[in-house]
Amino acid sequence: MGILECTMIMPPRMTSVLYFHGFASSPASAKIAALRPLLGARGIEMNTPDLNAPSFEKLDWDAMVERAVSEARRTPPKAMVGSSLGALVAIAVAKSGVHVPLVLIAPALGVARRWQEKIPATDPVKVFNHALGTDAWIHRAFFEQMATLHIDDEPPPVAVTAIMGRLDETVPFDMVRAAWDGWNMQPPSKLIEIEDGDHGLVACTDLIADEIVEATR
Repeated sequence: MGILECTMIMPPRMTSVLYFHGFASSPASAKIAALRPLLGARGIEMNTPDLNAPSFEKLDWDAMVERAVSEARRTPPKAMVGSSLGALVAIAVAKSGVHVPLVLIAPALGVARRWQEKIPATDPVKVFNHALGTDAWIHRAFFEQMATLHIDDEPPPVAVTAIMGRLDETVPFDMVRAAWDGWNMQPPSKLIEIEDGDHGLVACTDLIADEIVEATR
C-alpha cells in the first residue's frame, strides 16, 4: 500500500490597504461596499476603521487621527486611502510617520477656510448622517476645531494620487485644485479630474480601484 503525502496549499497573502471614510459616514459606506469586492479579487484587503471617535455626537479630530494611526501600526498598510474628510486623516497619518502612498478621493483640501465660513450658530448641530440615513446631532466644537485645521497646508511626505470630480457638490473643485497646485507635487503624484464626477464618486469605483492597486505596487 503506497504512502500518500498531503501538501497543504496556503491561500495567497492579501495586501492590506487602510481606508478612511468621510464625515458623517462609516465603514459601511456605499463606496467601501463597492470597492471591497473589486479589490479583494485583486488580492487587496481593505482595513476600514470607524473614525467616529469617540462618537459622532462628540467627534474629535485628534481622536480620529489617534485611532487611524493606531490601526496603521497594528496592521501596516501598503497604501492609505481617504475619502473627503478621511483624506485629511490619511495626510495626518502619513505625517505621523506612516510613509506609504496615498489615494485621496474627493479630498477636503483647503477645508479650514470653508469651515470658518460655515460654522453653524447652534450647539449641538443637526446634520445628515449618511451612516444612519437620517439627521443626527454633533457638537459645535468639532466645527470650530476643523476651522483651525491646517494639516493640508504643506504636502504629504509621500506620493499622492488625488481623484476629484469637477461637479463635486460638497468640496469645491477649484478649492482643491488651488491646494494641489500649492503643493507642487512631482510625478508619480497626480491629480485625476473626473469631468462629470460628484462628491461620492461611487460611479467611478473601477477607476478608484485601479489607482489603489497601482499605489500598492
